[in-house]
Amino acid sequence: MSSQKPNIIRHDEYLSTPFSNHMLFSCILSSPLVSSSSSSAAALGYFQGHSASISEDHLPETGCNICLRGISCSIVVSRTKLMKKLIKKGEPREALTIFNNLTEEGHRPSLVTYMTVIAVFKAQNQLRSIPSLITRVIENGLKPDSIFFNASIDAYTEAGDMKGAMKIFLQLKKSGCRTTTSTYNTLIKGYGNIGKPEESLKLLQLMKEDNVKPNLMTFNTVIRAWCRNNLALPISWNVVGKMVALGFQPDVVTFNTFVSAYAQAGETIQAEDMIYEMQQNNLKPNEWTCGIIVNGYCSEGKLDDAFRFVNQMNALGVHPNLVIFNSLLKGFLNIEDNGGVEEVFILMEKYGVKPDVITFSTLMDAFSAAGLMDKCQNVLDDMLKAGIEPDTHVFAILAKGYVRAREPEKAESLLLHMAEARVHPNTVIFTTIISGWCNAGKMEDAIRVYEDMYAMGISPNLTTIKTLIWGYGEAKLPWKAEELLESAVAKGIVPDEGTVELLAEAWRSVGLEREAERIRMLAPKANINMVHAEEADMSNETFETTSTLQNLGANSGISELPGVVNGSASKSARTHVLQGECRMLLRSFRAATTPSYHFGIKKMAMYRQLLPVQSKIVFSL
Repeated sequence: MSSQKPNIIRHDEYLSTPFSNHMLFSCILSSPLVSSSSSSAAALGYFQGHSASISEDHLPETGCNICLRGISCSIVVSRTKLMKKLIKKGEPREALTIFNNLTEEGHRPSLVTYMTVIAVFKAQNQLRSIPSLITRVIENGLKPDSIFFNASIDAYTEAGDMKGAMKIFLQLKKSGCRTTTSTYNTLIKGYGNIGKPEESLKLLQLMKEDNVKPNLMTFNTVIRAWCRNNLALPISWNVVGKMVALGFQPDVVTFNTFVSAYAQAGETIQAEDMIYEMQQNNLKPNEWTCGIIVNGYCSEGKLDDAFRFVNQMNALGVHPNLVIFNSLLKGFLNIEDNGGVEEVFILMEKYGVKPDVITFSTLMDAFSAAGLMDKCQNVLDDMLKAGIEPDTHVFAILAKGYVRAREPEKAESLLLHMAEARVHPNTVIFTTIISGWCNAGKMEDAIRVYEDMYAMGISPNLTTIKTLIWGYGEAKLPWKAEELLESAVAKGIVPDEGTVELLAEAWRSVGLEREAERIRMLAPKANINMVHAEEADMSNETFETTSTLQNLGANSGISELPGVVNGSASKSARTHVLQGECRMLLRSFRAATTPSYHFGIKKMAMYRQLLPVQSKIVFSL
């Protein structure tokens, strides 16, 4: 039968309407694959119908009487709860629709509601909208509290934008709200995630100046920040010493952090030795401890040690869980040991552990990598029969398999299946489909999918651009590759040296060595500027923005740990080129003989009708 788009369910009916993704997806898979152009267009139409933005309209004059009197409104409370549920289900756009409807009906959102909107921005990586949201909250007569600011800081730290996080932190301090331990823990975690553990020590000193007491989580977060760098493990142990001196005893989380660090460093035997250290401190390992060790042995290819440890887990009082069995399964699949795979399933049955979507996707990935798409489909059928719904990763595996099998049209048709199954595609899936069309030499289809990607509100990354540049190089169309790069830079994508080299190779492939050298001149020039800009940017991201935060390292006992080097950790200065500099160089170096090309392929009328209007997200207050 042919695939048809389901009826759109209203948001107020969404949670109560019986709807089975399993049944729907089974019907989809049994249908013949539709053409690639119609599948992407249909998927685009579906996801467009499920998109939303925050309108700029203010409250109508005849608003909710309860809200106008400043009393808690039950409708606002219930809608806020619904927004949270939609966000947890991975549907932030639907949550924005609920918010718009709430304000259009004359209700005043509460501070909790606005915090939920921040969660939407976090999910959609719309961090630029947070400062204006805070301003509008204040203008609407609400006073942001520490919890509200902490949610904003968390959104920035999760995105790795510590400069933005520190701006919100300073705004919190200026507002008169008291900084909390949670605030600092979030900032410490953020700096650890971007590889700047030395800043965590500065934050500890700042906590002391602000009379904010650290807790065990604070020190565990600092330890985790240093453990990310395997060479800094001695510093991590020194932090433990300082922690104990201040009256805090390490817990299971502390030791698990070291277990993970040793395993990631390829020293799982030392990770296993940490269990003895835990027992000496009257602590018991948990499932997380054992899972790290099993995964470590599997990553090192030591499957015998992994099996040995699993069989010893009962003596530790730990029951093997699904994560551990999935690690074993992946390990045996990596070495193509079918007997080992069978043993894993026997053990799972023995312990009463049922497979999940990761179990099935691991099997699918192995068959996909081997080009066995029929077996991959069989595993998918088994997964559906088990009542397990496919996720984005499952579709990504299928897309990659079809691309490897040189069937990009089937890979693109998955977009329609995802729309029907209410699974939103991501950048990885689109880039995979684009690579399929590039490998097939069909650049018109590749660019069509690229444009549909933007139209669905999904931003490409540098890998997407590199894939298209490579495709144009293979198609002997280097001028189109250059126009694509300039267009991508204008949209905020920052190329690296490898991107420039790909473009140069595209010109070289048509025998124009002079053009290739022109492009290659971009890399050294841009990198020189990038070094200075990166140094300036790193200084801007530290704490010199206020006089209170200038001398954080001074007189700090904890920042004088052995092995700590003052200043930011060294980073490779050749990872990115500046967006503006690259754009300027592309324009200044373009030779007069370069063939002109107007970027973009004209869409069919059907596509033009489905394209959403690109508008800036604004707020309804």
